Amino acid sequence: MAGGVAVAPSASAGKRQDYPGGLTQFVFMACTVAATGGLIFGYDIGISGGVTSMDPFLSRFFPSKQAELLDGGNQYCKFDSQLLTLFTSSLYVSALVASLFAASVTRAAGRKWSMFAGGVTFLAGCALNGAAVNVAMLILGRVLLGVGVGFANQSVPVYLSEMAPMRMRGMLNNGFQLMITLGILLANLINYGTVKIAGGWGWRLSLGLAAVPAAIITVGSLFLPDTPNSLLERGRPEEAKRMLRRVRGTDDVAAEYDDLVAAGEASRAVTHPWRDIRQRRYRPQLVMAVAIPLFQQLTGINVIMFYAPVLFKTLGFGGTASLMSAVITGLVNLVSTLVSVFTVDRVGRRALFLEGGAQMLAAQVAVGALIGAKFGWSGVATVPAGYAAATVVVMCVYVAGFAWSWGPLGWLVPSEVMPLEVRPAGQSITVAVNMLMTFAVAQAFLPMLCRLKFVLFFAFAACVVVMTLFVALFLPETKGVPIEDMAGVWKTHWYWKRFVNDGDDTDGHGVDIELGCVGEAKK
Repeated sequence: MAGGVAVAPSASAGKRQDYPGGLTQFVFMACTVAATGGLIFGYDIGISGGVTSMDPFLSRFFPSKQAELLDGGNQYCKFDSQLLTLFTSSLYVSALVASLFAASVTRAAGRKWSMFAGGVTFLAGCALNGAAVNVAMLILGRVLLGVGVGFANQSVPVYLSEMAPMRMRGMLNNGFQLMITLGILLANLINYGTVKIAGGWGWRLSLGLAAVPAAIITVGSLFLPDTPNSLLERGRPEEAKRMLRRVRGTDDVAAEYDDLVAAGEASRAVTHPWRDIRQRRYRPQLVMAVAIPLFQQLTGINVIMFYAPVLFKTLGFGGTASLMSAVITGLVNLVSTLVSVFTVDRVGRRALFLEGGAQMLAAQVAVGALIGAKFGWSGVATVPAGYAAATVVVMCVYVAGFAWSWGPLGWLVPSEVMPLEVRPAGQSITVAVNMLMTFAVAQAFLPMLCRLKFVLFFAFAACVVVMTLFVALFLPETKGVPIEDMAGVWKTHWYWKRFVNDGDDTDGHGVDIELGCVGEAKK
């Protein structure tokens, strides 16, 4: 399996076998440290929505919007400000660009140095945001934070998938999403505390404390070992074999090492992974690298995670009550992600995807109905405490469905299905699409809420229907498949098998001779 060249497959190619060895303390500690890269992403998701709902922050940087909020009126349009949403979403544009550059660093220098670069840049962004005196400093700080997020999100899931034993790959990779949810919860708790600080400077503490998770991944990455896959990819076979023995806790690593060598030879033969990933043989993986992160954001989850305090304020909660409601959803998010951590390698990826999709669909429809029944088209209403509490409960049902399905699996599946030779490029595509869609949803949500009102939640529900059907039809089960033998799942799939073969079906330049996209004519 190679990009642009023919490489003989290993004896185990396409077989669902296990390798000797298990989860060692060494691997567990390395994966725990690496997974803390998710903390910086999660903390930022949680902190931005809370800060933009704080009156002292708004009055200092967005005084015109603060005046509008004091006037009351249409609840749907209270926070509709492109400059205000740019503060939140600018991070994701820079993360998109950074993730593309991170692929080259990850391939050439190893996964750990991408994590280190991400942590250092994130620290610089924290300093600028915490000391900001104008909107320009805020936005520049957010851009630096985005570079850090782009590097970490590109390298951490790949690192976790490569270090984990096959039987526990889902559990360990989901540690990244677990850290994201922990970061969100910690951010919500910090916002709830800092909003009460006298003098109105609590927002500085909220933004500045992002330096704590950034310092953890920055320092921790210096002590992380390279993965055997990365060492082979960089032409260091003896070190790779020693590392494989250490991470598996056994000397009986010949079968797994042989598969890694075959993948490593293919990887070194590929000099243009960005070009080669477009080959016909990689079509299934490329589709997953684009579709899964795209659908993950179209669930509307970041509407809840970014703007939970803003959204709850829109529903009639006071400032402190809205932050507490965000803490509740953050806690549900964390606990539900733990469910995925302990079940993903038992029930499989597809079962969680499908159940989570059905649960999110029902919850999105219910949220839209509750908001529509109370606010209607005018956006003016008084919300009784019981009604508001019911809305929070339904949102928690929605968050739980996402947290044990599309949340962790949106990072796990793209990172585990990519062949080694195009894995950094594939993961960069996943991160780039994720960041692009995160930016689009973050930037568009408040204006769309102002214009579409409660119907917006029905639009997200329609997206959930489409993505759940996509999983049912096109995503094969990857539970229990060694990462080096993942090509086999496509060879037996009713649709993707037409794209995957063991021969070289290109013209030698990474360009398809035969088109295989749906609806295209066969040349």
